[in-house]
This record gives sequence, C-alpha cells and structure tokens, in this order.
Amino acid sequence: MIEARFPLPHVEATSQYAMTINGRSTIVANRELLCCNLSEGAVILDLKSGVYYGLDEVGTYIWAFIQEPRVVSDIATAVLEEYAVDPERCEQDLKQLFFEMTERNLIEVRNE
Repeated sequence: MIEARFPLPHVEATSQYAMTINGRSTIVANRELLCCNLSEGAVILDLKSGVYYGLDEVGTYIWAFIQEPRVVSDIATAVLEEYAVDPERCEQDLKQLFFEMTERNLIEVRNE
C-alpha cells in the first residue's frame, strides 16, 4: 500500500465549510475540464480560465473515481482500501480537498 497524501494545502475550516461537506454529500466533477494523466499524477485544465491544476497520485486516483457522482463516504472507503491512511485523517483530508476543489470550480458539492 502507498501512504495517502493529498496535494492541496490545508486551510482552517470554517463552520460553513464544515456544514457544506459531510459524509453524505455527493461530489460531482466539473465536466468542462480536461484531464491529462502523467507518470506520477495528472493535470486538470480549466478551459474557461486557462488555469491548470496538478494532482499527485492520490489526487489522480480520487479525480478518476469522481468522474461519476460519488458520495463522500464511498470515496473515503475507496481511498482507505487503496492507501494506508488513518480513517479520521482520510475524512478530514477529503473534506479539505473537496473544499479546495469547490473553491476552484473543479467540482460541485450536492447536499440533498
């Protein structure tokens, strides 16, 4: 197993962030983005803004997994099966990653 590390920096969570993303939230990848896999990760290009984002191996795994709408708890289960990471740390890192991706318009979070 590979140790899980997420590519985006941590920022302090706000109460709005904590309420927005939870285990029952559905993550939907933005379909207007291009993704190119590289040897050790991937690059996502936002065609509208011209900005691109780099993903490490774990981020690339998650990005591929969310190409279909997925519930956060299912994503966490998949990551825990693939990588050696503490479950609590995995949940926190996923929420943070999805918060950062939402801020950059890479994904949509649905709470229904």
